[in-house]
Amino acid sequence: MWMCIAVFLLWTRSGGCTDKANTSDLIEYTAADFYDKLHSAKMMFIYFERQVSPTISLFLYELEKSAEVLQDFGILVGKINCNKELLPSYCTSERVLHTAFLFRGGKEFLSFDLDTVFDVNSIVSEVLFAILRDEVKYVHSDADLLAMEKTARGKKDIVLGYVSSLGTQEHRSMMETAYVYGSKYQFILITGGPVLKHLGVNESSPSSRVWFLHCRVHTGFMTPMISERCPLTRMRKPLSTLSFHSFLQLMEAPLVSEVYDDPSAVQPPQFPYQQTPQVFLFSRRETEHLDLDTATTLAWRLRGLALLLLVHRESPAVKTPDEYNAAYRLPEKGSEVKYLTLHNLDEVLELFIHQEKEAESEEEEEEEGVEEDEEEDSHFGNLDDEIAAIVYENRGNLLDMDSITHLTSENFHAVVAQGSPTVVLFYLKWDAVSMAFLSSFIEVAERLAESEVDDVQMSMVDCGEWTDFCAAQPGSSLPIPFQPITTFPSVLLLHPQESAQHYRGMLGSEALHRFIMLSRPASPVSLSTLEEVTSFLQEVPYPELAAYKPDRVLGLFKTHTHTGLPVFTEAAKSLRGEVLTGLLTDGLAEKWAADHTVDLPAVLVFPSWRTHTHPSKLPLSSSAEELLSHINTALLHPLPELTVENLPSFLTLGKALLLLFVGEEEDEIGRRQNKALVEEMRGVVEFGGERMERYLACWIHLGRTPAGMSVLGSYLGSMPPLPALVLTHLPSGDEIYQYPPSTPIVAPAVLQWLQRVEDGTESSAGFPHTLQSQQVSENATTKAVMTGMLGEDKWPPAVPFYDFLKIMDKEEPGFAQQLSPKEEEEEEEEEEDEAEANVEEDVVLEETTDSSSNSPTPDPDPPSHSEL
Repeated sequence: MWMCIAVFLLWTRSGGCTDKANTSDLIEYTAADFYDKLHSAKMMFIYFERQVSPTISLFLYELEKSAEVLQDFGILVGKINCNKELLPSYCTSERVLHTAFLFRGGKEFLSFDLDTVFDVNSIVSEVLFAILRDEVKYVHSDADLLAMEKTARGKKDIVLGYVSSLGTQEHRSMMETAYVYGSKYQFILITGGPVLKHLGVNESSPSSRVWFLHCRVHTGFMTPMISERCPLTRMRKPLSTLSFHSFLQLMEAPLVSEVYDDPSAVQPPQFPYQQTPQVFLFSRRETEHLDLDTATTLAWRLRGLALLLLVHRESPAVKTPDEYNAAYRLPEKGSEVKYLTLHNLDEVLELFIHQEKEAESEEEEEEEGVEEDEEEDSHFGNLDDEIAAIVYENRGNLLDMDSITHLTSENFHAVVAQGSPTVVLFYLKWDAVSMAFLSSFIEVAERLAESEVDDVQMSMVDCGEWTDFCAAQPGSSLPIPFQPITTFPSVLLLHPQESAQHYRGMLGSEALHRFIMLSRPASPVSLSTLEEVTSFLQEVPYPELAAYKPDRVLGLFKTHTHTGLPVFTEAAKSLRGEVLTGLLTDGLAEKWAADHTVDLPAVLVFPSWRTHTHPSKLPLSSSAEELLSHINTALLHPLPELTVENLPSFLTLGKALLLLFVGEEEDEIGRRQNKALVEEMRGVVEFGGERMERYLACWIHLGRTPAGMSVLGSYLGSMPPLPALVLTHLPSGDEIYQYPPSTPIVAPAVLQWLQRVEDGTESSAGFPHTLQSQQVSENATTKAVMTGMLGEDKWPPAVPFYDFLKIMDKEEPGFAQQLSPKEEEEEEEEEEDEAEANVEEDVVLEETTDSSSNSPTPDPDPPSHSEL
C-alpha cells in the first residue's frame, strides 16, 4: 500500500514521469552504439524503453544510480529509447516492458524481471551474481556442501555466505567480495535449507552469516584434518563489504606467532588486524613442543576472535613473572597488557566469548535506541556530506576535554611562554571536518597523558568565538607568532621565541601523535660522542616510535661558531616533527667527513628507505630554503609505494605520475612477479635519466592499499586486468594514458611508450571518471540555477539543527520567515507603497528645505536609523 502512495506522490509532484525520465543522466544508446559495443564483447546491462509509467520511472532512477557502481566492474549500463531507435529483436516484443537484459560476449546472456531488480542493491547483486554463476556456487543440502568440501580439499578454502533473501545489501556485499576474491577462494551462497541446520543456525533467523571453511593445505601450525569436514570459522561482525574484507584478511593471519619479547614490548596488531585482540601464552625450553601444540589448539578455537602469540621465556627480554602463564591485550585505545594465571584453555575462551556476548547485548541495546530515534535519525539521508553526517550522528556524545587547554587572546602568551612545546588546534564548531578531527586531537592528548608525556601542551582555540585572535596580523596590537588562520582545522606547533610550524599530515590520531613525538627532541640535537651518533642513526628517541622508522639528517661543522650553522639550524627547525636532525662539530665532525669523503661543512641525509651506511651527501646551501629543497629531494624515494597517507605529499611535487598498480599476491610466484615489475619500473627511472625528472615513477599495492582499486577504476572507467600502468596528473591537462595491457611491462618498452605520449602520437584513455561526474554534476546545478524554477512548497532545512532561519526568527520574530509567493507579492506591494510615500515626503521636504535654506532649523524629532 505504501509503495502505491509513494508512486502516486512521485507522479503528482514531478509533473508526470515522462519529464523526470527525460531529465535523467542515464546514458541513452543509439542502435549503432549498441551494436558497436555488442560486437566488441563488452558486458552491458540495458533496458529497452517503450513507454514510461511510475514504476518504470522509479526503476530508471535506480538504474542510473547503479551505473557508476557497475562501471567499476567493467559493466556498461544504459537504456535504448525504442521510440527513437527501433531494434526489431527487442523493441517490438512485449516482454521488454518489464525486463532488463544483460549482454555478454556479443549476445544476450540473461534477462531480469524488473520485480527482481528494483533498487541499486538488487541491480548490483543480481548482475554480479549472474556474471559469477560459475564462481559462486549455490548449494541446497548438506550433502551438496560436503561434496564441495571434498572437491576443494587441498586446493582452495571455501567462503560460505547465508543471506535471508536475494537482492539485499548483504547479497550485494557478498557478490562484490566474490568478484574481488573469486580466484582465491571458492564462494558458496545459501538462502536457507538443511545446510543451516548443519551450521547450527535457525532457518528463521533474518541476519546474514558468513563462514570460512579451511579446506586448503596450510603450512605452519595447522593441525592435520582427520574429519572429512573442513574446519570452519564464523564471521562474528554484521555482513558488509568492509567487514567481509577485514574478515578474509584475518583468516590469512598466521595461526600462531612466536615472539621473544615481553608482551608489554610487543607492538599492537598492525593493519589490517588493528581491531583484533592479542592472546599471549608462555613457552619454556623443556616443554617447547607441548606448548606449541597447546597454542595451536587454542589458536584454532580463537580463530576470528583473537591473534595468538607464543612467548619464549628463555629470552632475556621476557620479564613477566613465572606466576603468570597467559596474557591478553584488547584493541581499545591505550589498552594495556593484562596478565592471567590459567588452569585450562576454556578460561581463555570464556573470557572472549563473554566479551563478545557483552558487545552483542550492547549492539542490541543500541539498535533499540536507534528504533526509538528512528524519526529523528531519518534525517541522515538528507545530509549531502559524509563527515557532516558522522558528526550529526555523534552529536550526543560529549567530548572529554580535561586534557586540553582552551586558549584565548588573554591567556595565549602566558601558556606558550611556559617553555614546553604547545600544540594548538584552531577549529570552528560549525565545521564538520573540525569537529571530526577534534575527537582525534583529544585522543592524542589522552594518549600523551597516559604515557606521562608532560613536556607537551595540547591546546585549542575556537575561532568562531575568538575571531579577532585567529585573524590577527603578526604586526598588530596582538603580537602573535603566526599568520592569520584561514583554513580549518589547522594545527600549529609553537615554541617560545620561535615562528609557528604548521602540521601538514593526515587528520588522524596516529599521524598527529607521531608528529608530536618527533617534535619533542631538539632540532638539531647536539651529538658529542660516537655512541650518541650510533644511537641517533639506529634507534628512536621514544618507545612510542618503535614501529616507525624516521628519516634523519646530520649537519657536519668544524666549530659551533661556523657562519653556516644558523642556516642548518633554521632548516632543522622547519623539519621538526617530520625528520630527526643532529649536529656534529669539532673532531667528531672531521672524522665523519673523512669517513664519507666530504668537505666541511656538509649535510648527510639518511632516508628511512636506505641503510644508514649509505647517506646522501649535500654541500651547505646559502639559504635555509635552498637547503630544505635539497634535503627533501634527497629524502624522496626513487620509486615510492603510494599509500593513502603519503599520496598528498607526492602530489604537492607537481609531477606527472607514472603509476603502476599491482594486485595482491596469492603465493610465492605472485610475490616474485610483483617484485620483478617493481624492478622494471626502477629500470625505467635509471635508464630514463634526466628525462624521467618530469615524472614521478611510483606504484600501488592493491592488497595493502585497497583504496587504489577505486582510484584505478575512476581513471579508466572500469577495472582493467592487473598489472596496470597509467600516466596521470600531467601538467598539460587531465588526460589519462594507459600502457597497452597486452604489452609486457619492461623498461625499454615503457620508455618508448612515454616518448610516444610526449610526441602526441599516443591516444589517451580519456579523463578521470570522477572529473566527468563532477562536470556532469556542475552542469546539472548550473542548469537548475539558470532555469530558476523552484518548487512552490516550503524548503525546510535538512535537519533541525541546520534551521538557521528559525534561530534568526527567535532573535527578531518574522525577520527570516519563509514567505509564500502570495505573501511575498503583498509585501512587495507594501514596500512599493511605502517607497512612493517616502518619495512624496522627500519632495515636500526638499521644497521646505529650499524655502528656508537661509535659516536652517534642526529637526526636533529625527527619524530613528536615519543613516539607512
